[in-house]
Parts: sequence; C-alpha cells; structure tokens
Amino acid sequence: MKKINLVAGGPSYLLPELGDYHDSHSTWVGIDKGAVYLLEQGIIPHIAFGDFDSVTIEEKLFLDNHSVKLTTFQAEKDATDTELALSWAIKQNPNLIRIFGATGGRLDHLLANLHIMKRFYNKNIQIKLIDRYNQAEVFLPDCYKVDKKEEYKYISFIPISEEVSGITLTGFKYPLNNCHIQLGSTLCISNELIHAQGTFSFTSGILLMIRSKD
Repeated sequence: MKKINLVAGGPSYLLPELGDYHDSHSTWVGIDKGAVYLLEQGIIPHIAFGDFDSVTIEEKLFLDNHSVKLTTFQAEKDATDTELALSWAIKQNPNLIRIFGATGGRLDHLLANLHIMKRFYNKNIQIKLIDRYNQAEVFLPDCYKVDKKEEYKYISFIPISEEVSGITLTGFKYPLNNCHIQLGSTLCISNELIHAQGTFSFTSGILLMIRSKD
C-alpha cells in the first residue's frame, strides 16, 4: 500500500508518535513548520511545502543542514500550504494519505483542513486527519464496516453537507435506522461500538466520522 504522510505546523503537543506510522511504504512530506517537527522525530521529509513564515532562521538552517527539498510559495496566495501539499499528494496516486499537525491552535485552520478533506475526497484514496486524540475521515453514501478500537472508544458521525439521509448504525450503543440528520445536528455525537465490528450506511450527503479518545 502506497502511503503519503503530510505533517503540518499545528501545535507539536498534539502530534502522535510519528514513528508509529513509519514504514517502507510511506513518503513523508513537511508542511511549513511540520518539516521541522519531522526532523525532530528523526524522519527526513521527502519534500516540504510552504511559505515557511513560521520557521525561525535557526530552524531554516536545521532544514538546510539535512538537505530537505523545499518547495517555497509566497505568503500571499490563494491556497493554504496544507491545500497545496494535499493537492500534490493526490497527484501521486497513493492508497492512503494521512494528515498530521492540522488540528489545535487556530480554529480557522482546523475548519479549513476539514473542508479540504471534503473537497479532495477521492473514492480511490483514503484521507485521514490524525492527532494525538482523534482520527477523522470523510465518507460518501455507501455501507461501511468499522472495527472496535479500545484506544478510540468514541465514534461520532457529523454531517458536513446540508443533510445526510438514510443513516443506519448497527453494532453501536445507540443504533439508528434510516435516520435523516441536518447540518449542525449533534444526534450522532459520542457513540460507541458494543461489538467487535459495526456498520454505518447512508444514502445521500457527506459524512465526517471522528474516532476519539479522552
């Protein structure tokens, strides 16, 4: 499985141990200060994108000393650094894209990153946003299996289109059958699996699934 891992410049304390996601099939990409975070965790990025306005002179030398390939953009542009990096990653045709360092800190960046996941949805490429406490993924109408993970006890389903129709949850503590939920609904927040595996399905709309731990 071909994987591309993007590391953005959000608060470093929300990053998981990136080495846990490192294997021979992974390509690592830094986004602005995220390139520094990668080096600090002992991973040399394949490439780094950004205007690097949040990188200090010392950190820039740190990147140069490790021969990190920097793709630099002007600060004044029509797309965020994360959007540019994700666009590049999609063109590499991976099976999986993981985005780290994209939560916490500025709320506008978090909301933008969630909507970028929605806009770049591709049925052939799984895109996950991951931090120390959460995993988020966007889904289009279909039926999906979800496995129980003790470290991610809570599962929430959040509509990110005007309406999600026909949502059905099986194997959950709070099941649903052919339910319709509107944008802004909190009906499907903090659910839990009661079996080793459950399913969720829906017939129209766009759904964000977030798996969380305390």
